[in-house]
Amino acid sequence: MPLLDRSSFPGPPSWQYNGHLQTLVPGIFRTVKGVHYRRERIATPDGDFLDLDWLERSNKRLVILTHGLEGDSGRHYILGTAKLFSQNGWDVLAWNCRSCSGEMNRAFRMYHHGDIEDISTVVDHVLGKKRYEHIAMSGYSMGANISMKYLGVKGAEVPAQIRAAVVFSAPCDLESGAEVLDKWENAFYRKRFMRALVKKIKQKARHFPGRLDLAKLDEIRRWRDFDEHFSAPICGYRDAADFYRQASAKNFIAGIRIPTLLVNAQNDPILTPACMPVELARSHDHFHLELPETGGHCGFQSHSSGEFLWSEQRALEFISGFC
Repeated sequence: MPLLDRSSFPGPPSWQYNGHLQTLVPGIFRTVKGVHYRRERIATPDGDFLDLDWLERSNKRLVILTHGLEGDSGRHYILGTAKLFSQNGWDVLAWNCRSCSGEMNRAFRMYHHGDIEDISTVVDHVLGKKRYEHIAMSGYSMGANISMKYLGVKGAEVPAQIRAAVVFSAPCDLESGAEVLDKWENAFYRKRFMRALVKKIKQKARHFPGRLDLAKLDEIRRWRDFDEHFSAPICGYRDAADFYRQASAKNFIAGIRIPTLLVNAQNDPILTPACMPVELARSHDHFHLELPETGGHCGFQSHSSGEFLWSEQRALEFISGFC
């Protein structure tokens, strides 16, 4: 069955001795040079827009990359993946979720972990070009959750051109993910995400007077409070519980019908055991699960890493087996 007995991740540099360092060092200090996107703006069915960033060399294979929470196509893990695939005979599409491309989106709603409408729009746009024989998907953190939920909901109806997917550091159980962000040792991540999201919430309140009660910001004591008062209503869910249930990819993985690899590090500081669906992988013909002991969250910088992270090399290796 597709539960991998061991991971090929060789381990981090010795001085990156815990999951926090393995997460933060690549995220803060790594730079990826030589990636020059061509930007394209497309319309969404609800009158909004999405900004797509392309690396094109007239290849017949395309990889679609989806970033994490408050990320964008310029994050190091997206740039690294884009550069490696481009060097190995792939076109690359790194799309930006609503409000993440440097310009606030027009609609009241923004993006969220369970939003598969926008990635469907992106895929439909790609298919309309009729120039790719093979398409693969890769995502990180929130983008990993989005990619797996999309494939699970589509199931056997996923477009035939999409052949494989590989995702990393997926918070595929959002309720437990919200709880772990409230731990004191994760205060850095919580404050960083919350600061960026609150800034956007205040922009939305200015653009849509009367739609949001900013006084609720003073009542936030837990991450769940933010989801209850803001994430859920902005994104069309009844409450936080409804949001967690409908947005968590773990509830849809059973429907996946193409080879899909999820890689979650066991020492990821913002994932929980609930995000490691071992039993599901044991009984699933298409869902592969790899659980390296180390790697952090979207880290996976190995002691033997050159220009590219192990995760980027692993993505190319897995996908190349099916495309």
